[in-house]
Amino acid sequence: MGRKRLQPPVDGRPTVHTVAARAGVSIASASRVLNGRGGSAETVRKVREAAAEVGYVPNAIARSLQSQRTGLVALAVADIGNPVYVAMMRAIEAVVASSGRQLLVHATGGQVANETDLLRRLAHRYVDGMILSPIRITDAHLGALVDSPVPVVVVGQLPEEAPVDNVRTDSAAGVALAVDHLVAAGRRRIGFVNGPLDTVPGAVRDAGFRAALARHGVALDERLVEVGDFQYAAGRDAAARLIARADPDALLCANDLIAVGALHALLSAGRRVPEEVALVGMDDTELAQMAFPQLSSVSLGSAARGRRAAELLLERIADPSLPPRREHVAPSLAVRASSRPGAVVRHVPAPAHPGGTPPTPPAPVSVREVLP
Repeated sequence: MGRKRLQPPVDGRPTVHTVAARAGVSIASASRVLNGRGGSAETVRKVREAAAEVGYVPNAIARSLQSQRTGLVALAVADIGNPVYVAMMRAIEAVVASSGRQLLVHATGGQVANETDLLRRLAHRYVDGMILSPIRITDAHLGALVDSPVPVVVVGQLPEEAPVDNVRTDSAAGVALAVDHLVAAGRRRIGFVNGPLDTVPGAVRDAGFRAALARHGVALDERLVEVGDFQYAAGRDAAARLIARADPDALLCANDLIAVGALHALLSAGRRVPEEVALVGMDDTELAQMAFPQLSSVSLGSAARGRRAAELLLERIADPSLPPRREHVAPSLAVRASSRPGAVVRHVPAPAHPGGTPPTPPAPVSVREVLP
């Protein structure tokens, strides 16, 4: 008996009807097999062979309408070119992919309007959930987070009462680690090159720097504090302004991009690193090890925070009734040649979280030789 003549669909793509006709089974049977709901071994074989013959591709939109799932997860960060977000994205993507989902990445430029617009668009349910890492938190953010019809996990600082899953670190504790290290190395004129103070990381790191100096009894010279942006060029220019008006024997920078810019500003000014000026960055990205000399840097656990945020999001998607979770990833300091000649990399864990909530245990201390 010959096969039935196939009627091509209007747009030329094979459909379930096409597969059912090719396999010689009912449309209902073909649909059950194609949607993974089984059938007899013979029916499954026929339908799969027919689907391969006609080049059938499942309609993801139709499936998502039936299941109320898109198979997509969104990540929104300020700058996808910043190595700290690259590390975070890689960790998130690995977790998301293991669940059979795909990751969509949005660059917001750190603009509140862009982030709140993305949160409002969640009402269209174009993704199953979102991970958001904002550098500013406003009432508009909080309202959109509470109203979101799909789960959202925030990487960064949120008010304690915010009913949203949240993974954070303690930037102030990270700054304190760097200041402790520099003071222990005999540095007293410690400069600080920061990002914008109207951002959460900028404000927290500024306060942490001032508190750490006060704890050591080191007087703060305001000429040794400079504000720019969390970018290489802005960091270079801010560091150049600082060293032109003051005489630091150490510089702490609010991220590694700023620190690389500061390194170039110091070298251009004829200052030797670390002999004359010790240099420490933050985030401990790949840039820290690519620089020469290699940069000491405070790790804020970007990959660990991203990984845990993705895990929390998948758990929330599976069970929306879970109570809000708030988790901490402890900072650590990697000491390299930029702050101590011939240094050995030492990963120094932060002390317990000052709020009394135990942080996520840091990785075991590792020691690694760095070539001079």
